[in-house]
Amino acid sequence: MPASIDAKSYYQASAHPFPPQPSLKGDLTADVCVIGAGFTGLSAALELAEAGYKVVVLEAREVGYGASGRNGGQICTGFSPGQQRIEAQLGKEDAVKCFAIAEEAKKLITDRIDKYKIDCDLQWGYLHAIPKPSQFDDLREWKDEWDALGYTDTQVLSKSQLEERLGTRIYHGALREGGAGHFHPLNYCLGLARAAIAAGVRIFENSAVLDVDQGPMVTARTAQGSVRAKFLIIGCNAYIGRLMPELYGRIMPVTSYIIATEPLGENRARSLIRNNDAVANTNFIVDYFRVTQDTRLLFGGRASYSTLEPPNLGAYMRPRMLSVFPDLKDVKIDHAWGGYIAITSNRIPDCGRLGTNIYYAHGYSGQGVALAGMYGKLMAECVKGQSERFDLLTRVRHLPFPGGPIRTPLLVAAMLFYRIRDALK
Repeated sequence: MPASIDAKSYYQASAHPFPPQPSLKGDLTADVCVIGAGFTGLSAALELAEAGYKVVVLEAREVGYGASGRNGGQICTGFSPGQQRIEAQLGKEDAVKCFAIAEEAKKLITDRIDKYKIDCDLQWGYLHAIPKPSQFDDLREWKDEWDALGYTDTQVLSKSQLEERLGTRIYHGALREGGAGHFHPLNYCLGLARAAIAAGVRIFENSAVLDVDQGPMVTARTAQGSVRAKFLIIGCNAYIGRLMPELYGRIMPVTSYIIATEPLGENRARSLIRNNDAVANTNFIVDYFRVTQDTRLLFGGRASYSTLEPPNLGAYMRPRMLSVFPDLKDVKIDHAWGGYIAITSNRIPDCGRLGTNIYYAHGYSGQGVALAGMYGKLMAECVKGQSERFDLLTRVRHLPFPGGPIRTPLLVAAMLFYRIRDALK
């Protein structure tokens, strides 16, 4: 990576101070052990600690190391594949309940930001931009679907209306949401961690779980200690590896990349995105972008399904940014980074139980900024004996990804098909 590009992510470089947490040394007991200090795990831990449970969180690296501290910061509505796929499995009435859960996920973010005074640059407004004029009907159907669900803070924009908001001419229209938006995800994650610690949660960093003993009491072992608990919550998402063999194959890690420009200044930044909305195109393989509080353009996309990272992320991503904003050819890239997200075969999150006292949720498929925290809350509800909403979501069926040597090549081939489809659509 060129010396001019910081090896840290923009989020790491602009994160609020957070004290390092100790690594686990010795053996502990708790009511609940949580694996993973990202949105899922911290959300569950916070809910349970405030309900009086003794909670220990084990994190392999640092708080927010995974997708929670690396993502595009875009707070999305609903589920990745839309309502129809959920309705096909669960029926209309229960699909509506699922959408209500997804809407609550966004409210949970605002409630926690307000309650715990988390400074994370929250901004509402989201544009779904279409690369082809033939996709206008899709936008109208999307709006109609959301209107029928009671989510009416949306507007279909023509090409000319969109160009009043965006400093690019490559899109042909958009669906704008007032109820979706963006924020600084790492600062939000660190805010959750501070709130959890204040509520009594013990967080141990650099404490990777090496194996888990299942049974009436669960034991999670690290290199230098263990936690024995009545319940275990797994919030590792794409970073779970083969820790729990039962879960291998239920998700696939996908690498996503983001670049951050140098500060552009208020006028130039607003010439790109007038109202500071988050933006994403509607392709299967998405480009997404937004402006930060300090007037940088963050531009993400070009997902890799082989998990092989390009040697120069800045050079790899820059042409995608310039295809949208060619006037930025003189602008420097200050940060470039990547990280894993987890997808499922049907792009609906996978959640469930292992035995009677282990809960897991993962595979948010690009919608984890909102959904991960909500699934963490739902697992906490299960521990407290209120499992109805979690049980509803566990009814979604998932086909596993194939294992063995064909696992990655098959997905790479499938993604090539979708790239071609995006180009022809």
